[in-house]
Amino acid sequence: MRVVITGGGGFIGAKLARALLERGTLDGRTITRLVLADQAFPDLPRDARLETLAGDIADPHFAARAITPDTDAIFHLAAVVSGAAEADFDLGMRVNLGGVRAVLDAARRCARPPRLVFASSVAAFGGELPDVLDDSTTPAPQTSYGSQKVVSEYLVSDFSRKGYIDGRSLRLPTVVVRPGKANAAASSFASAVVREPLSGVPYECPLPPGTAVWLLSPRRVVDAFIHAHDLPASAWGMNRALNLPGITVNVAEMIEAMRKIAPRAPERITFRIDPRVEKIVMGWPVRFDTPRALSMGFKADPGIEAVIRDYVADEKIKVG
Repeated sequence: MRVVITGGGGFIGAKLARALLERGTLDGRTITRLVLADQAFPDLPRDARLETLAGDIADPHFAARAITPDTDAIFHLAAVVSGAAEADFDLGMRVNLGGVRAVLDAARRCARPPRLVFASSVAAFGGELPDVLDDSTTPAPQTSYGSQKVVSEYLVSDFSRKGYIDGRSLRLPTVVVRPGKANAAASSFASAVVREPLSGVPYECPLPPGTAVWLLSPRRVVDAFIHAHDLPASAWGMNRALNLPGITVNVAEMIEAMRKIAPRAPERITFRIDPRVEKIVMGWPVRFDTPRALSMGFKADPGIEAVIRDYVADEKIKVG
C-alpha cells in the first residue's frame, strides 16, 4: 500500500514515519511506499520504501504530486502552529485551511477512497467551558488556529459522508516532551520547561507555575495515529472527530517530576510572564473526560514522570 504523511519532516511526522517503517503494515496490509511531504526533512533512515517530496501542501499541484491516485492512506499533519497562525492570520488560513482542502481534493481523486487521519487540536475548544469537558462539549474555538482546525474537521467529516475518503480527526492534547528548539506554538513552553533544564540550559518560563495543560507524550500520539487508521469505519460511525485521552499537569508538577530524574535541573528555571502567550494558553481546556476514545482503545500516559523518562530514553538525553 502507498501511505502519505503531510508534515512528514516535522517531529511527530518523522517519528510516525519511523514507526510505520519498523511496523511494515497498516491495517494488516504491507506498506510498499511511504511518502513524506514537507518543506524540509531531518535525517531519516535509509529505506527503499521511503520517498520525500519538498513543497507547499497548500499548493494543489504539490498536493496532487504527493497524493497520487494509488494512495491508500494519508496522515495529514502539516500545519502552521498556534502562535504563528494567531500572529499571521493570512498564513494560517492559507496553510491550515487551504492545505486541508488541497489534501482532500487530491484524496478525492484516488482510485479507492483512502483512509485519512487528520491532526486536529484541543484548541477546538475555548470561551466559557465546564470544569471538565466531555464528548458532548461543543467546540467554540477562541483562536484562529482553533477555528481552522474545527472547519477542517467538518470538511473531513463531509468528504467522508460523501464517500470520497474514510476520514477520522484526532483532537491532540499538547505533545510533551518535544526535542529540539522551541517553535512558534504557544504550547512550546510545556516541552521547553523540561527539555532545556534537563540539557543543562537555563530556561525562562513565560507562564506561572500553576498553569496546567492537557498533554500526551510523543509515543502515545504516534500510537494514536496508527490506531486511528486501523480502526474500521464502523467504529467511528457518523462522528469522525475524537478527543484523545491525556493527563492534566501543571508547570510546577512537571518541575517536581523532573527533580526526581535530575535533582539540579529545576535550579535552571526562572519565570517571566508573557501576556500574549498567557492569553492564548489560559483559554485552552485542561481537563477532559474521554470515555469514547478509551472505549475505542486509545490510551493516555500513566503520569508525567513516565513521560519525562520516556523522553530521556527516546532522545538519549544525558541529564545534568
